[in-house]
Amino acid sequence: MRFPFRIPAFITNKYFIATAAVLVWILFFDTNNLIFQFRLHRQYRNLQKEKQYLSQEIARDSISILNLKTDPDYLERFARERYFMKRENEVIYIVPEKPN
Repeated sequence: MRFPFRIPAFITNKYFIATAAVLVWILFFDTNNLIFQFRLHRQYRNLQKEKQYLSQEIARDSISILNLKTDPDYLERFARERYFMKRENEVIYIVPEKPN
C-alpha cells in the first residue's frame, strides 16, 4: 500500500524525533513545564500589583504618622473621627450616612 504523500526525510530522522520528544517532555511533562511557568508569571504580576498598592499605602500612612506627631489639631481630629473620643462635658451624636 502506497501513501498518497511522501513523508519528509527530516521527520523520520532519529535525531529529530529525539529532539521533538525532549521538547514535548520539557514543555508539558516536566516539573517546570510551560503551564507552570505561565502560572508563575501571572502570580508574579499579581504580586507586583500588590507591592505597588502596599507601597502607596505605606507612603500615605507615613504622611499620616508625620502629621500625627507634629500637628495637634490633626491628632485631635484623628482621635475624634477614628476612636470617637470626646472632651469632658461633651456629647457626641453619631449620624450614619445615607446610602446613595
